Amino acid sequence: MLGLVKKIFGDANEREVKRLMRTVEQINDLEAEISALSDEALRGKTDEFKARLASDEEELDDILPEAFAVVREASKRVLNKRHFDVQLIGGMVLHDGKISEMKTGEGKTLVATLAVYLNALLGRGVHVVTVNDYLAQRDSEEMGQIYRFLGLTVGCNLNGLSHEEKQEAYACDITYGTNNEFGFDYLRDNMVLYKEQMVQRPLYYAIIDEVDSILIDEARTPLIISGQAAKSTELYYAADRFASRLKEEEDYTVDIKLRSVTLTEDGVEKAEKAFGIENLFDHANVTLNHHVQQALKAHVIMKRDVDYVVQEDEVIIVDEFTGRLMAGRRYSDGLHQAIEAKEGLKVQNESMTLATITFQNYFRMYRKLAGMTGTAKTEEEEFKKIYGLEVVQVPTNRPNIRQDISDVVYKTENGKFKAVVEEIVERHKNNQPVLVGTVSIENSERLSDMLKKRGVQHKVLNAKYHAEEAEIISRAGQPGSVTIATNMAGRGTDILLGDGVPDLGGLHIIGTERHESRRIDNQLRGRSGRQGDPGSSQFYLSLEDELMRRFGSENIMGMMERLGFEEDQPIESRLITRAIESAQKRVEGNNFDLRKVVLQYDDVMNQQREIIYKQRREVLYSDNIREIVLEMIKPVIERIVEAHCPGDEIPENWELQEIADYAQGTFLNEGMVTKDDLWGKEKEEIVEFLCEKVTALYDEREEHIGAETMREFEKVVVLRAVDSKWMDHIDAMDQLRQGIHLRAYGGTDPLREYQFEGFEMFKEMVEHIQEEVTKYIMKAHVENNLERQEVAKGQTESGGGGEPQAKRPARRVQRVGRNDPCPCGSGKKYKQCHGQHE
Repeated sequence: MLGLVKKIFGDANEREVKRLMRTVEQINDLEAEISALSDEALRGKTDEFKARLASDEEELDDILPEAFAVVREASKRVLNKRHFDVQLIGGMVLHDGKISEMKTGEGKTLVATLAVYLNALLGRGVHVVTVNDYLAQRDSEEMGQIYRFLGLTVGCNLNGLSHEEKQEAYACDITYGTNNEFGFDYLRDNMVLYKEQMVQRPLYYAIIDEVDSILIDEARTPLIISGQAAKSTELYYAADRFASRLKEEEDYTVDIKLRSVTLTEDGVEKAEKAFGIENLFDHANVTLNHHVQQALKAHVIMKRDVDYVVQEDEVIIVDEFTGRLMAGRRYSDGLHQAIEAKEGLKVQNESMTLATITFQNYFRMYRKLAGMTGTAKTEEEEFKKIYGLEVVQVPTNRPNIRQDISDVVYKTENGKFKAVVEEIVERHKNNQPVLVGTVSIENSERLSDMLKKRGVQHKVLNAKYHAEEAEIISRAGQPGSVTIATNMAGRGTDILLGDGVPDLGGLHIIGTERHESRRIDNQLRGRSGRQGDPGSSQFYLSLEDELMRRFGSENIMGMMERLGFEEDQPIESRLITRAIESAQKRVEGNNFDLRKVVLQYDDVMNQQREIIYKQRREVLYSDNIREIVLEMIKPVIERIVEAHCPGDEIPENWELQEIADYAQGTFLNEGMVTKDDLWGKEKEEIVEFLCEKVTALYDEREEHIGAETMREFEKVVVLRAVDSKWMDHIDAMDQLRQGIHLRAYGGTDPLREYQFEGFEMFKEMVEHIQEEVTKYIMKAHVENNLERQEVAKGQTESGGGGEPQAKRPARRVQRVGRNDPCPCGSGKKYKQCHGQHE
């Protein structure tokens, strides 16, 4: 059927290549003209292109033929390498935001220079992403010669660079680096306290080298910055002991409707005495105050066997609507830990996830994305569905004449390895180079031991030391060399054939096991036969190999037993090869489904992450966030009014005293509002009345402490609230994700449950942020030596931590305790006099 469709409509890939060939002809027509330019005139083309683009009369596509011709000429002069026509096609595929599939040895690194240069002319920054630091540094130095010759700047973003060095690398027109480093920098940028500490610019265009490795093989593992939050488990127990001694009405008031507890003046004084502090509402005591509030809530509001149960030393939440246990779900904002302390259990607070993102969601943030690899077609569906990336197979510069010999299958693993060694020994006698691919380090060492016993000199690589690997792999085509490598070792390095090797049949590849992905097998084969060189490849398998065992090797084993096959007797059959490829397709499909599920769950977090990061940046970049803060206070007022003035109750039954109590305990000073002030007003009027009171008090506080201090104080409070609540939320979502699969036993769809509960938890988190900001903006004691503080210190999973945050200069002022006599001489306590405004 597919063959018939191709006959009628032609092959889509072929049509695309033919379309691009027309532009190649235009580039070739310009070659003589561009070659005649002096170095200075050639370099001047960059400024000319920038000016033409800035005029808005031309776009990148309009100047593409000329720009590609300029890069080709610069490469000839600087590197003595001229782009082939097929490489120009590859460059256009990259510029179009697609994946360029080019066989090993076709010069992908050089291909990238075309699209990189063209897109860098816009000045928005182009990122070239590689699989390791060695390749990033190598390519930035070698290909960087072309860009620098043409007047562009090149940076290399390596692990371990200082904050300033990273900023410098990202400020360049072109930045090379690894997928890990780009991803972690994005997460760290969204944890900084000052906009000057950010290193990345808005993500514009990325070209990913070995795109299948980064976007598929590594897509299952998210990037995680984890760490110990600035909360001691002992503080939970201390807050719990304090809360258990307090009395209702005397020390705290309870609002059942809002499920909140507020300390009275006496309660605040007891807390200050108990913990040896002067002011519970001082910004330095935010964490302690929060712990006390949550401990109170755990004791007063949260009821055992109603809101939660304790099973096997774990607090498990009870769904208030259905009454079922919500396995894996944890209360956010430290409440779960407060309940654990109340119940005398171990507080689960050893470490937490501070920031996380999958590669899928990181790379989908770029406005334009492209990639290159030798093997992408087998995963085309995934590239298209997840990233919207099409795959274009670029023809080879010279026909591929590599001979791919049918697989041979042995009864046992031992028989297979003995046969592999014999094959190596025979080819080694003829001086033909051999590269052996293994799926594990263990197997590479086993083979190495067997070769040592036969006296065959060889090199072993196992993807640990990238620079040394590249050096060894590059020599694998020399006469008589034998190289054993795990499948991924030395990837991205060309193997050049030594003198006389083509006459010996070129490089021979031996695969010792089929990988679960055909793509990885094709990468191994692709090491041989580059640029029309001769070469050969063959896979040696056994019925004990993992892939064979997973897909019914028992039948073949039984047949071999019946026919009396010895362990070193092979079966060579296209039927078995086809069966293996069919098994690989099934495994690839399963793995795609797994990655899709990971992404579906991360998409829930991603929507929330984008909202939080966007608002956080708005705070960092705004000079004045007063309006943002007032917009956060209003919903708090609306919620309290809605809770105590329900629509189905007559106004005479509205709980106006509770509203007054909550308002004075949270965002107004004592005596600023009474029940009588609220009497006779409509709901909207009550909200408006309280908002006006808040705005008036806000103005008073600002006048008292000064506008400059108030602006910084706003940012200190908002960033602290957002960071602490967001980190708690990530942790709670992580716990939910780990336990959600248990819901499937109840006949529900775990993903739907996760989406629904995740949304509810996010709404709760936003409310917690608003409440904390409201309380501290309106109640906290403000000092002039304000300093933004990290909520927690992060550690990346690859071992690199975040940069130390810059300290702001502190100005010391004389402190006055809230219970001390007011310095104005009125005879009142400071908190009842001038301290009311702080």
